[in-house]
Amino acid sequence: MATTYTKSGGKATSAAKLDAAIFEVIPKNHQLLKETYDAYLANGRENLAVTKTRGLISGGGKKPWKQKGTGRARFGSSRNPIWRGGGIVFGPTGNENYSKHVNVKAKRLAIRQALSVSNQAGKLSIIETIEATGKTADLAKLLTKLGANRTTLLVVDTKAPELVRASANLQGVKVATAKYLNVFDLLNADNVVISTKALTIINEWLGEK
Repeated sequence: MATTYTKSGGKATSAAKLDAAIFEVIPKNHQLLKETYDAYLANGRENLAVTKTRGLISGGGKKPWKQKGTGRARFGSSRNPIWRGGGIVFGPTGNENYSKHVNVKAKRLAIRQALSVSNQAGKLSIIETIEATGKTADLAKLLTKLGANRTTLLVVDTKAPELVRASANLQGVKVATAKYLNVFDLLNADNVVISTKALTIINEWLGEK
């Protein structure tokens, strides 16, 4: 069971029961969590690095010196890769694919493990509902009552525009829908606050069929 709060931030009279098949899956090692975490970062990586080969660098059309008679090594261009200012050999072209694939079954198991780790660490709390007025001050006051003063992940059934607007100016607060939970957000959050509707969706999504 996790600490349960009312919509106003007070302690609820009855604690929400958590499905052991989702919230008590403690991994023997963290290899799957690491692989899923790395895959999330890799799949969000922007492919921006590009270097120029010798054919893309301007200049260097004239032969630096004649082929024979100088005693020096022969060169046909000052844009040779071994020269300063020359082209780059085997550098990034902008076409690299850094993405990593994790199959659905493994990804869902990793999310169960991440939820279980958060639950075991006491980071998890359940709230009846998160009613946002659109005002940052109101949401900040609610989070203070919940004791969520650091990096906080708010898990809801749907992202209400008012909640998104209210959380936009709160540093370290992120809103996520239950169906789009990921290992990266769960492991990086110091507090995971889940609404009761979102908890129902998580149970249907990750629970044993």
